[in-house]
Amino acid sequence: MLSNVALAGGLAWASGIRLYATIFVAGMLGRFGYVHLPAGLLPLTDTWVLAVSGALMLCEFLADKVPAFDSAWDAIHTFIRIPIGTLLAWGVFKDSGAGAQLAAALLGGALVAGTHFTKAGTRALINTSPEPFSNWGASAGEDIGWIGGLYLMWRHPLALLVLLGLFVLLMCWMLPKIARGLRVLAQKLRGLRGPLPGSS
Repeated sequence: MLSNVALAGGLAWASGIRLYATIFVAGMLGRFGYVHLPAGLLPLTDTWVLAVSGALMLCEFLADKVPAFDSAWDAIHTFIRIPIGTLLAWGVFKDSGAGAQLAAALLGGALVAGTHFTKAGTRALINTSPEPFSNWGASAGEDIGWIGGLYLMWRHPLALLVLLGLFVLLMCWMLPKIARGLRVLAQKLRGLRGPLPGSS
């Protein structure tokens, strides 16, 4: 149960950062027997799933390194990361009953949504800087954190759950500040555009 909870939480969290890479890596490790995947996640090992997620993983890696375009990518993937991350958490508990599946989907959905909005909002604020280095640094930090999270998910599940708990606390502290920052940014952009023609 501990490993399954860590797997569901880890996949949901990782999907909010690097969705396609999470699917590809989990599928490849499961296909070649390096990790055990629950029955609900066995479709990740399918050849077509691996091919599509691998190609999209490369696109995501490149898109994430381009300032401004990364925010557009994040905005579009609000409608992709959250439902797929929720499904991954749900799939971990396929054989544990409907109640466990629903609980996993609810918690996984909340975690992937929070992770996605924290990442997307932070990157949008970073993109206000004229130099690209802060964006590249943030992207590299996300890559390193994502790799570390996947390692802990399979090798040290208890440590991952502790870190996820700390991340949730940090996320609850950051999200209101990110929302305020984005609101101020939107007001500044409206001010730069000036009043609409014909408005008083």
